Amino acid sequence: MKTGSENRTKLIAAIVLMVFAVALIARWLFDSGDTSSAAAPVPSVAQIPAPSATAHRVAGESKKLSIERSLDPTLRLDLLKDSEDTKYEGKGRNIFRAEAEVIPQPKFSAMKKPMPAPPPGPQLPPPPPPIPLKFYGFASGPGEPKKIFLSQGDDVFIAKEGDIVDRRYKVLQISPTSVEVEDVLTNNRQSIPLTQG
Repeated sequence: MKTGSENRTKLIAAIVLMVFAVALIARWLFDSGDTSSAAAPVPSVAQIPAPSATAHRVAGESKKLSIERSLDPTLRLDLLKDSEDTKYEGKGRNIFRAEAEVIPQPKFSAMKKPMPAPPPGPQLPPPPPPIPLKFYGFASGPGEPKKIFLSQGDDVFIAKEGDIVDRRYKVLQISPTSVEVEDVLTNNRQSIPLTQG
């Protein structure tokens, strides 16, 4: 029968686990009752002798090691006293004082005082854009009024005094070395010199 053989393996496994559990519990009970392996009782604060001040100075490193190794939770008044006597000896600002850092004011001589800036005046309008025409020659015949050649990029214009060029610029006066032109949109007058080439 399969049912009997399955129960038998389960029974053996349960017995083995039970024996193991009993052994662990017995060990735990016997180890906790053993006083020889227990830690020594901790002495109270009154029982600990306070070391002298010279011993603290001489054995600074050993004191640090003993403090690190000590797991004693009792209050050590001698160590507290030493930490109270420590004074802050840093350079610069004391971070434990609530006061603003004093910044030294620069000293100015009476002769080097900067002059106050003049109050801003009214904004002047921007200058009008320059007239983009170039004056590069004359054309005149006998008995005709004087004509000039003006160019703008690849465009060439022929005009006399009083003519409007490029639907915007009016020729006001023609002289042998320059021509005076007015921008009719902005009323800007400009003298354009004769250029070679």
